[in-house]
Amino acid sequence: MTLPTEDTRVLYPSGAVDTQATVVHTEPLGDGRSAVLLDATCVHPVDAGWPDQGPDLALLHHGAAFWPVEDCIVGATDGSALYIGDDIPVAKGTPGWAFVVVHVVDAAGLSAGDTVTVEVDEGLRDATSAGHTSCHLASLALNAALADRWKKEVRPDTLGHPDFDGLAIDESLIGPNASVDTYRLGKSLRKKGFSVDGFAEALAAIEATVNATLAEWTATDAAVRVDQGGDRLTDRRYWVCELPGTSVGIPCGGTHVESLGTLGAVTVTLGLHDLEGTDVLTMNTSATR
Repeated sequence: MTLPTEDTRVLYPSGAVDTQATVVHTEPLGDGRSAVLLDATCVHPVDAGWPDQGPDLALLHHGAAFWPVEDCIVGATDGSALYIGDDIPVAKGTPGWAFVVVHVVDAAGLSAGDTVTVEVDEGLRDATSAGHTSCHLASLALNAALADRWKKEVRPDTLGHPDFDGLAIDESLIGPNASVDTYRLGKSLRKKGFSVDGFAEALAAIEATVNATLAEWTATDAAVRVDQGGDRLTDRRYWVCELPGTSVGIPCGGTHVESLGTLGAVTVTLGLHDLEGTDVLTMNTSATR
């Protein structure tokens, strides 16, 4: 069994939806399905460490045969075994480990050395990219709307506002043209200096402020791109948006649209509920295209 010694080369950050690649490893998964590793891929995988954006839909073609990619997951190998998703025992960047994109297909039939054509579903990719870009915009707009609630100095976001999103986020889920983010307003956040006094009463005004900011930003049709420190799976990447007068950036391994004008109207709905004694803020973001 030969497993890769380098991270998978990934093409999806640049927007690629098709490529040719070489199979470097296959192995059965024990449920009738197989794991297929390629030297390069344009298929976005889900990362168990922060599973905000799910996997692309895709096909692998080899000759006249094709295999739907039923799942696509980040895996890792030390050369002796392949670990997938939650089973990965080490952090990214651990010496001696390669982090790889695992394409899960329904049956065997591919072998190391085979050349395959990889095709991603463009419609789902575009809609998911719109959801991810909208999510980043909404997080920055929320940070700005909540800036006056901080009583202590905390780390700022890329626009210089206190980074509520980064400090309070509990979960982020990206979907087609939409996202859902949840934030815990618990003791640790209050100790950092965030005031929850009158928060429920102010929720409608906060929502209106966020939506006004989003309308202003999307009207600029600002350019969006992903800056890459390299083309390997674990290389650092940033979502960058060229808002008028300033360039904003957020570390991100996902996919994005090329400009804000493609999003249509981006709006959020805020909700507040109690979870076992802790207030939880939910932000539903949608792009009406």
